[in-house]
Amino acid sequence: MNIEEKINQLRDELRQHNYKYYALDTPEISDYDFDKKLKELQELEEKHPEFYDANSPSLRVGGMVTKNFETVKHDTRMYSLANSYSQEDLEDWEKRIKKLVEGEVEYVCELKYDGASISLTYENGELVRAITRGDGTQGDDVTHNVRTIRSVPLKLKGDFPEKFDIRGEIVLPYAGFAQMNAARVEDGEEPYSNPRNTASGSLKLQDSSEVARRPLECLLYTIVGENLDISTQFESLEKAREWGFKVPEAAKLVESTSKTLDFIKYWDTHRHDLPYETDGVVIKVNSFEQQTELGFTAKAPRWAMAYKFKAEQVSTLLKKITYQVGRTGAITPVANLKAVQLAGTVVKRASLHNADQIEKLDIREGDTVFVEKGGEIIPKIIGVDFEKRDPNSEPTEYRKTCPECETELVRTEGEAIHYCPNALGCPPQIIGRIQHFISRRAMDIEGLGGETVALLVKNDLIHNYADLYELKKEQVLPLERMAEKSAENLINGIKASKNVPFERVLFGLGIRYVGETVAKKLAKHYKNIDALAAAGEEELVAVDEIGERIAESVVSFFAQEKSLEIINRLKDYGLQLEIDPELLENQSETLAGKTFVVSGVFEMSRTDLKKLIEDNGGKVSGSISSKTSYVVAGENMGPAKLSKAESLGISIISEADLLGMV
Repeated sequence: MNIEEKINQLRDELRQHNYKYYALDTPEISDYDFDKKLKELQELEEKHPEFYDANSPSLRVGGMVTKNFETVKHDTRMYSLANSYSQEDLEDWEKRIKKLVEGEVEYVCELKYDGASISLTYENGELVRAITRGDGTQGDDVTHNVRTIRSVPLKLKGDFPEKFDIRGEIVLPYAGFAQMNAARVEDGEEPYSNPRNTASGSLKLQDSSEVARRPLECLLYTIVGENLDISTQFESLEKAREWGFKVPEAAKLVESTSKTLDFIKYWDTHRHDLPYETDGVVIKVNSFEQQTELGFTAKAPRWAMAYKFKAEQVSTLLKKITYQVGRTGAITPVANLKAVQLAGTVVKRASLHNADQIEKLDIREGDTVFVEKGGEIIPKIIGVDFEKRDPNSEPTEYRKTCPECETELVRTEGEAIHYCPNALGCPPQIIGRIQHFISRRAMDIEGLGGETVALLVKNDLIHNYADLYELKKEQVLPLERMAEKSAENLINGIKASKNVPFERVLFGLGIRYVGETVAKKLAKHYKNIDALAAAGEEELVAVDEIGERIAESVVSFFAQEKSLEIINRLKDYGLQLEIDPELLENQSETLAGKTFVVSGVFEMSRTDLKKLIEDNGGKVSGSISSKTSYVVAGENMGPAKLSKAESLGISIISEADLLGMV
């Protein structure tokens, strides 16, 4: 077997495993074995760029940066659906249909998933374009971002048409949404409001590698095109599944509205068992011939109807308002409720978000309140039953001091949240900051977990994360559930963390608003902690993607004497507070201020080529615009990009030209 055959064999294997894991939920190999095969493919592709394939499974990790998303017209309009909320609406709709078409009518019932609508275009079995719904006539090209979603097949299998579009929803499962929000809260940021908006926002992120890290899924349900050789909606779902798409199994073929109502009734209850947000059921005429006969109104197809579930809402007693302190000192007011059943779970608590929300709804202890599940996952209070309010009740006065350390709370102008400023003396903040420091995405200290951190703080063994590096085995041995071996592992894990690279140490410091991505950008720009500590707000804002809020937070952190003292201790203990000098070799600011688009196949790998540009101060963009300085053109560069570059008068250079520049 030659190299090209080996590469293609690995690609086919990985596509098949990817399909079974993400589309069918029936994995055949372990994550470890999958990663081994993927690494083998990546190494072969690096050595043999002549076999580059834009749809290779190795490119799922993203890396393209798109500053401006091109607006593209849909080949076939993406209509919205007419909504119904009652049995009468559906029965009237069925009567209208039977007047307009002859013969028996069958219907397909499908769940209406609440996500971001997407249209995927396939030619010769390969994904060529992904367009958001937009206004239905045209949308934004988000192909680079959609390629990173594992349940979107890059190559199809079976007897697919030569060209077609398939429509569906990009969704964010509840579990992934909760995980993302936990990370945001840990970074001192506001949690996302609901899965739908988060999924939609993800499609417009500029860096596709950021999208790749989000657990998005794509559920498909409508095929559009010519010469499809398919006669019904139900058959199209089965075909799409065979070709490799993730098509929900819940769809059902029925012969009357009464059967449709049975489907609606079942899923109105059981939707709470699903891993995604659903807000209703879509009913479609099954026959494509009858669909064509029925046609469209100005806004919607006559052959489809969406039945919207009513938001499940209950009323209960708000017994008490308490306040929680987060790692960054953010105060979250919490409504402690009389236990009530809601959407399949027992709800006892709900977030009140902030003082403005409490004031806006005039929420008071002792009120009977209306509770919904926001995004089917987070209980929220949406109103008060004023008729049941005690006439002697008093408006809620937001807490003025920290519930843990009694320090007076502060609220920065323009922010909705109150904070406890006692970062170095407030117990939940002390524990939270150290837990963040040792977390997997930061220092990843083996043998040390969140519970152990809390024990170390409570036993007065540590007061900040620098203290970890002075711990001795005999100090931790007496702790609860700590044996000889686990004490050794903990101390060894702390020592090993001294090799963690600078950007992760910077993230671990817990500077408010400095998440993983921001930490990488700051580390790369400033190279070491001293240069970053000396930077002013204006200088920081000039760094790519660093806004005023981040700049203010960074300056504030380094202005604190205690922060500088801890950092000096971390230096003395040998932590990596500068980028490895070897990584700085061959780096310069030669290309500073210039933006490049890389297109085609090159002698170097595209990853290395982009890294070369960035290492020398340039920016890499995924799309050509008037701000593009150069297009680096390789073999098989797309004619559309070439034409656009020429029309804008942008310089087109070769790989050799770029190497000459640096």
